[in-house]
Amino acid sequence: MEKLKTALLMSALVMIFMFVGNAVGGRSGMIIAFCAACAMNFFSYFFSDKLVLKHYRAVPVNEDSEPMLYDIVDRLCAKANLPIPQIYIIDEEVPNAFATGRNPNHAAVAVTRGLLNLMNPQEIEGVLAHELSHVNHYDILIGSVAAMFAGAIALLANFAQFSAMVGGGNSNNRSNGIFMLIAAIVMPLAASIIQMSISRTREYKADAGAAALTSHPQWLISALKKLDAYSQNYRMRSADTASAHMFIVNPFGGAASSLSRLFRTHPSTADRIARLEQIGRDMRLS
Repeated sequence: MEKLKTALLMSALVMIFMFVGNAVGGRSGMIIAFCAACAMNFFSYFFSDKLVLKHYRAVPVNEDSEPMLYDIVDRLCAKANLPIPQIYIIDEEVPNAFATGRNPNHAAVAVTRGLLNLMNPQEIEGVLAHELSHVNHYDILIGSVAAMFAGAIALLANFAQFSAMVGGGNSNNRSNGIFMLIAAIVMPLAASIIQMSISRTREYKADAGAAALTSHPQWLISALKKLDAYSQNYRMRSADTASAHMFIVNPFGGAASSLSRLFRTHPSTADRIARLEQIGRDMRLS
């Protein structure tokens, strides 16, 4: 069901993109904007992992410097039949974690120092299992494709705004200008909602993957409770909107509570815990 939902949401992004492109400049305008967006997102796809790690000043660690952390990642990767990713620590007291990289062979996981200080080894394993599930499910690839179309739609919207402002004075041109102006406002909004819906869908799937990988969904439940309680009062120092969807919980913390549910990159922690508890009950019955 989650795969079908993601496929439908991705298809909706494609249709919005094509609709806006055709409204702005017909087929030629759509092709030009699409090529420009592809070029930007090609760079993002291949280099975004390095950029985000640099942004958060993540420091690489190994078996000698962080034996407990490395051992957990090593054991989980063996269970999941994944290559061991690069492991990083972010010098940040707010607990959080994320995975990045375009595929399992070019992946990295990063945790904050605060997460290691706050959680016990079982909770850390639950968090890392969640992040490795993202890697295993190619969620970073899906997110990159979604971002590509959302970015292309935003680019087309800028073209539409410009065209609407410089359109001719006759009634036909005014009608087209009003239509393009509406498209410029509504379509990027719709694309953002869809992109965030895809992000929330992948979070649920990664939670389920973590439960299956550890066989102990309560480890991730306990970790999420701690993360949620901490995030009500604190936000990460370097948090930005471009990378917020990558983290296991929203790095903006309590600041996100005032926003509409539609614009959240993450499901509510209560919903995630409820699903994990159901997975735990199913495991005990099987």
